[in-house]
Amino acid sequence: MFFIIGLGLGEAEDITVKGLEIVKKAERVYLEVYTSILTVGKEALEQFYGRNLIIADRDLVEQGAHEILQDANSKDIALLVVGDPFGATTHTDLVLRAREAGITCKIIHNASILNAVGCCGLQLYSFGETVSIPYWSESWQPDSFYDKIAGNRRRGLHTLCLLDIRVKEPTLESLTKKRKEYQPPRFMSVSEAAGQLLEIISRRHRDHKEFAYTGTTLCVGVARVGSDTQQILACTLQEMKDADLGPPLHSLIIAGHLHPLEVEYLTQFSESKEKLLQIAKTS
Repeated sequence: MFFIIGLGLGEAEDITVKGLEIVKKAERVYLEVYTSILTVGKEALEQFYGRNLIIADRDLVEQGAHEILQDANSKDIALLVVGDPFGATTHTDLVLRAREAGITCKIIHNASILNAVGCCGLQLYSFGETVSIPYWSESWQPDSFYDKIAGNRRRGLHTLCLLDIRVKEPTLESLTKKRKEYQPPRFMSVSEAAGQLLEIISRRHRDHKEFAYTGTTLCVGVARVGSDTQQILACTLQEMKDADLGPPLHSLIIAGHLHPLEVEYLTQFSESKEKLLQIAKTS
């Protein structure tokens, strides 16, 4: 059987009991390391699980699925993913490939940022469509997610922004060489995301009388959710541009209409209750 096992968001101990039992007995166990990361490394996981893990980078997961699935008809093979297995479309594709090959597949769920984001006090049923914010380059600066944010805000809904992760990305120069060279890992911060969001409305200034958000819109930044070093900050988008929430991973929320209970909960993550109330009124 082929297992895809969610690891949760924080520490090695966040794996479920069911998942841990499978990891200890499986013939091979892969650790997917490019759609997200834990706050602990491969070595800490191996020590806790009591066995070696095989790193599954982007090339292996997307182009070498046959290697991962090899022998899964007769042996137990497991792929470990941060968060929940269906938090990334890549894992959905693996399930489809397994089924096409006649391999039985079983999913072991766990917490993901899509539900753990409730730690900031914003109610989960008040979130709209989730968006992803990619790193910009000089020649590629997409902003299609702006319209999704606008749609959420028109309905009074919050927007969870998942921020870009670049792991084992080939350099432009290496694309023309036989030997690949990779860029250093990059993990987008809430500060970088806020900067790009502000740049978008600056560019659209002449075309829009009403914006999806402004520099005074209430935002919530979350970092390392589920870990002992978790941080949360509620402030304006302009202030978020200058915020430092420390190491990755970060996510950014653009607030919609706030319920009084949400305001009350967010107060603990703001400079003061009075300031938060003022931001909420004007955002």
